[in-house]
Order: sequence, then structure tokens, then C-alpha cells
Amino acid sequence: MTINLANVSPVSLRQLIRSGDFTGQTSGLCPGYTQANLVILPRSLAYDFLLFTQLDPRPCPVLEVSDTGSRKLHEFASDVDLANDFPQYRVYRNGQVAAEVTSVADIWQDDFVSFIIGCSFSFESELLAAGIEVRNIAEKVNVPMFNTNIPLKSAGPFHGNMVVSMRPIPESQIPTAVQVTGAMPKVHGAPIQIGDPQAIGITDLNHPDYGDSVTINPGEQPVFWPCGVTPQNVIMQTKPPLVITHAPGHMLVTDVVNATLKY
Repeated sequence: MTINLANVSPVSLRQLIRSGDFTGQTSGLCPGYTQANLVILPRSLAYDFLLFTQLDPRPCPVLEVSDTGSRKLHEFASDVDLANDFPQYRVYRNGQVAAEVTSVADIWQDDFVSFIIGCSFSFESELLAAGIEVRNIAEKVNVPMFNTNIPLKSAGPFHGNMVVSMRPIPESQIPTAVQVTGAMPKVHGAPIQIGDPQAIGITDLNHPDYGDSVTINPGEQPVFWPCGVTPQNVIMQTKPPLVITHAPGHMLVTDVVNATLKY
């Protein structure tokens, strides 16, 4: 069955995902609406993880935290099921990816706390509105994401380095891209690096650690933003017994419009 996603609403998209009819990446879908990353962990780890996000707000801007054991949200979405409404999830056990699934309802625990974290997909529609091509949307692939050598501030057991997402931007449009995204700190804000990927520990732009490679044309610079996949890198370093995240690029599309997240 072919599904037309051109004008689908966030709630309709979540229902398609919940029913298993859509399992793809969400870049470019429901333009203008906030997309979000996910970290689910037991309550015993929730305080330390919350402190970690507060110390590292650029890659981990928290939008909402669920009640303990709840699969619902109060602020960012109604008609939502956090165990089913991300197209794909990753289940980490002792720091290793144990499974990639479309539902985590069968392993849900009463002590789970869910962290909804801002996503750079939210500012892509703002870049498009400013006349800046978003290459991963144009090429219909997932955004390229890279591990870096940028250290994070530790909290409890949580430690590691930042992950960044990359979008090629024509040199003449970089000031506009910085201004547009800098106005949205709740979804990572301005770039953390422009050009010179080796300065942040990236050696090969054609082989991202997550997502897909994209074309970089002459006259363009790779521009790097803090990325909500950072907690997954941290989880692999910290090795807690059980953590659930979104699969990179497979976000929750919320009911909140991006304009409300601006300064």
C-alpha cells in the first residue's frame, strides 16, 4: 500500500506509525511541527540523566519528561503512545544495541521515565523557508550524523562525547543558516562547527556514524549542529542495563509548531 505523506497531520502520522503502516525516517514530514528524540530509562537513572541534560543542553535540550511509567505526554502531543509512536526504536542492553524494533510495548516497565529531546529536524523547515536547501531532504535520505571529540559534562554515570548532524550549506548562506537555527535553542540552536571537520574529530564525511552520506557541492561548507543522537553515544559509553531510544532519524512528530520554540 502506498501512503501519501505530503499533507499528513502529526496525529495522523503517529497513528500510521502506531499501526505499523509507516516505519521510515521522518525528516521533511509534517513541516512546521516539532520533531523529538527519545530516551527511556528506569527511574533509578532518571535524576542523573536529567542532570546530564541540564549540563549539556546544546545536544540534549529537554522538551518534556513523562510521568513515571506513563506512555503519554502532557505538553507536546495528545493521542500519543511513547511505546509505539516512533517509527523505529533501539533497545540498548549494557551499552550494546540488542534490538531495533517498531514497538517497545512488550518490554515496557512501570518504572520507565521518558525524556523527549529537541531534534534538528525541527529547524529544517525554517531553513527551507529562508531559501536554504536541506540536502538530506532533497536527496530523500537520513541526515548524516557523526561522533566527535567534543567532550560532554558528566553527571553520575553518564559521560562521553557529542554527536553532530551535518548539512552542506553554500558559503553565502551560512550567516542566514546560523541566524535561523540560532533562534531555536530548544532544538539545538546554532551550529557548533562550520567547515574543518577534522577539528572536531571527523575524518571522513562520506561515511557517517549514523544516517546517510549526502552530496557536498563546490562552494559549500559542511555545517555541524549538536545532535540528539548524543545520548545514544553516551549510553554506549556508560553501559546501563537497559535504555530505549529512537533509531537515528526516526522521530516523534509532535503537535507543537516550531514557531513556539523560538526566542
